[in-house]
Amino acid sequence: MTSVLKIGKLSRYCLSSLSLQRFFTTVPYVSGATKETSSFIHPNAVVHPNAIIGQGVSIGPFCTIGSSAKLGDGCQLYPGSHIFGNTELGEQCILLTGAVVGDDLPGQTVFGCNNIIGHHAVVGVKCQDMKYESGDECFLHVGNNNEIREHASIHRSSRSSDRTVIGDNNLIMGSCHIAHDCKIGNSNIFANNTLLAGHVVVEDYTHTAGAIVVHQFCCVGSFSFIGGGSVVSQDVPKYTMVAGERAELRGLNLEGLRRRGFTITEIKSLRAAYRKIFMPVDTNAAGFENRLTEVEEDEKLGQVPAVCSMLQSIRDSFTENRRGICKFRQWSDS
Repeated sequence: MTSVLKIGKLSRYCLSSLSLQRFFTTVPYVSGATKETSSFIHPNAVVHPNAIIGQGVSIGPFCTIGSSAKLGDGCQLYPGSHIFGNTELGEQCILLTGAVVGDDLPGQTVFGCNNIIGHHAVVGVKCQDMKYESGDECFLHVGNNNEIREHASIHRSSRSSDRTVIGDNNLIMGSCHIAHDCKIGNSNIFANNTLLAGHVVVEDYTHTAGAIVVHQFCCVGSFSFIGGGSVVSQDVPKYTMVAGERAELRGLNLEGLRRRGFTITEIKSLRAAYRKIFMPVDTNAAGFENRLTEVEEDEKLGQVPAVCSMLQSIRDSFTENRRGICKFRQWSDS
C-alpha cells in the first residue's frame, strides 16, 4: 500500500543541509498520484489560491507565491524564496534561499526551463531609470538553462515598448548587475561583479573577468573577452580582447577562439586582418577607413566568413547612435 507523508511531519525537520536535501527529494504521495506528478507545499509557505502550480513542485517554508504567479512542473523553491507579480517560471526552475523573482508592477517576468536563481538574487524587479513612469508596463524575458548566482540583480525594461532579455545557457556569477533594456545572448560567462548599464547588448560566447563596468548603449561582440577591472565605454568588436581602466583593444581573444572550435586557418586569417586594421607597421599607412576597405577587398581575407563577420561588427559600431569601438594602440617599431 502506498504510504502517505503527512505535511505536518516536515515542520519537525531542522533546516540543516541534510534535512533540506531530504525535503527536496521526499515528495508526498497521494492516492492515484506518482512521485513525479505530486507537488508539496510546506505549511509555513504563503501561496495565493489563484497561483498556478505545476506538477512535482516543491515549495519550502517561509516562501511567498503571489496571485498571478505560474510555476511549471518540477520547480523547487528553497526556504525563504519569493515570487511576486505576473511571473511565469518554466519547468525545473530552482529558486535558492532568499531569491526574489518578479515584482508587483504592470508587465511580466518570464523564465524558460531549467534556470537556477541563486541565494538572495533579485530578478525581474523595477528598473533604476528615472525616466520610468509609474504604471507603465515593463518586461523581463529569460531563456533556458541559465545559472544566476548569489546576490545578482536583473531589472525589467524601462518602458512598455522594450524588454530586458537574457538568452540561453548563460552563467551570471555573484553580485553581477544587468540593468534595464539589456539584450544578452547565449552561452556568456559574466564573472563576479560584472556591471552592465542600461541598453547594453552582449552577443554570444563572451567572457568577462571580474569587476568590469560597461557603459550604457555599448555592444559587446560575440567571442570577445573583457579583462578584469575594465571600464568599457565603447563597443567591443567580435573576437577581440579588451582591458584597461578605459578599455583598449589588446588583440584577439585567441584562447576563447580555440576553445570554441575555430580552425587554425580561421584564427590565422583573423590575426592577419587584425594586424592590417589595428597594427600597421608603416606610420604613414592609410587611414582607418581605408585599412578596413583593404581587408574587405583582399582576395583571401575578404573570403573568410569569420573575417567578414569581424569587419561587419566594426562597421556597425560606427553607424548612427552607436558609440564606436574601444581605442587601440598604434603599432610602432620604436
